[in-house]
Amino acid sequence: MDLLTRFAGNVRRLRSKKKLSQKALADKVGISVSYVSMLERGQRSPPLETIEKMAKALGVPPAALLGGR
Repeated sequence: MDLLTRFAGNVRRLRSKKKLSQKALADKVGISVSYVSMLERGQRSPPLETIEKMAKALGVPPAALLGGR
């Protein structure tokens, strides 16, 4: 599994676990809902700043978004 696919799955899993909608996560991070959707589908590769903001919004360390299961 490549890093982008792992990131996408982790974001989707953690967002669902926190019971956040894509809109709620987008609002917390300051990005669009469509961008969250593209990230969760592995269609976009986020900059480090966005990874850091998403991790903070999800209450996890940035490495948790990149780590594998």
